[in-house]
Amino acid sequence: MRTSGTPNILARGTVLLVFIASTARFYGQVSSNTNAVVATPQTLSLDDVVREVLTNNPSLKAATANWLAMKERVPQARAWEDPRAEFDQRLARFVSVPPNAFSDQKLMVEQTLPVAGKNRLQGDAATAEAASAFEDLRRKQLDVVAKTRDACYRLANAYKQLELNRKNSDLLKQFAEISRAKMTAGGKSQGDVLTAQTELAKLDEAQFDLERDISDARTELNVLMNRPPESPLPRPADVAFQPMNLSVANLEALALANRPELASAARKVEAAQARLKAAHKEWIPEPSLRLEADRYNDAGQVVSELDAGFSIALPWFNRAKYRAGINENEKLLQAAQHELEATRTETLGAVVDQYRELETYHHHTELYQAKLLPLARETASAQRAGYESGNAGFLENLTAQQTVQDVESAYWDHLMHYQIALADLEALIGVDLIATTNSAPEHHHEGGEKP
Repeated sequence: MRTSGTPNILARGTVLLVFIASTARFYGQVSSNTNAVVATPQTLSLDDVVREVLTNNPSLKAATANWLAMKERVPQARAWEDPRAEFDQRLARFVSVPPNAFSDQKLMVEQTLPVAGKNRLQGDAATAEAASAFEDLRRKQLDVVAKTRDACYRLANAYKQLELNRKNSDLLKQFAEISRAKMTAGGKSQGDVLTAQTELAKLDEAQFDLERDISDARTELNVLMNRPPESPLPRPADVAFQPMNLSVANLEALALANRPELASAARKVEAAQARLKAAHKEWIPEPSLRLEADRYNDAGQVVSELDAGFSIALPWFNRAKYRAGINENEKLLQAAQHELEATRTETLGAVVDQYRELETYHHHTELYQAKLLPLARETASAQRAGYESGNAGFLENLTAQQTVQDVESAYWDHLMHYQIALADLEALIGVDLIATTNSAPEHHHEGGEKP
């Protein structure tokens, strides 16, 4: 726990636009690094989408407004008590007294002096709470950007799956024509043609599902950018698989240093500590200085008398009240400390789980890219050549082509899940893993693999 970080966070907070711009640049780097969505006039740029989300998303605006509101509590908490002024005017006297026996006008000014420093402690608590709200804003930004990246990756995958669907439809149409020609020549039965047509119908059905997936992802992106849901969006460019050099130990250290939930919980502990100190100082009375000016009814001077005095509260006669206040704040501090400990433990567990998910999809993507997809394509090419020359059956050729379709479709699915897992891991940790891993020395994770 670093208590010295609170003022620095607020100082950075005064330049919110700079923070948002830097966040946009941070996620914009995705377009020029691993899993890049390349921007061309005909493709959707991921960094442009992220920039628009950070600028226009309503939930981010709400979180920003909440943080700015919390900052305004700091000067309120640090301020002195308001000075008091009192004026009395005699309206009527029903007894006979000498002219200057009593005053007719009285003016009094009073100010409480915060000698115990309770206002400074309350200001420290408000500062820590404002810093906690700033971390909540960071969490909202990380989550919204992760959702944006996830939707972009799902949109790119849906377009790729639709492209594969159409390519396989064209291929099946060729098989159907070849089978029809062989049937006319008497070399094949009508069953081959019907089988090809059946598979074509299945691909047509799958096309509608893929078009719905495209619509769903496009709608989500438009909503995140605060645009009409049916606004047109271009197709994202295809993305390339690029492994990352990560280890659980490094990820845990990064999460403990950068995760917004941990920083927010630490700031809440600081606020609770300040409020507990203030509760202990409730026993110290703070004096109110008073200056009073009187004017007698028959006096020629503006001020006949000038008095000064002071008053204090007597908290020692209300021991139960202040003892209960101390007990309350002690329990609140314990709750904040336990929350910080729980958040730290949950963070470590979440990092391990997310790393394992990333590792799994890294393994699947690499296996399909390096082995399964080349083998399936080679087998399909051989089967097609054999079928066209009459040395292989139609079903064997169709099965080989379906295997290619299934393997290639699975590859793009695994790549999409790998990208989403990486985006979610960065959102969980709260740091740019691309820049971090590129600047850090190489570390191998367990098993020698590098997802």
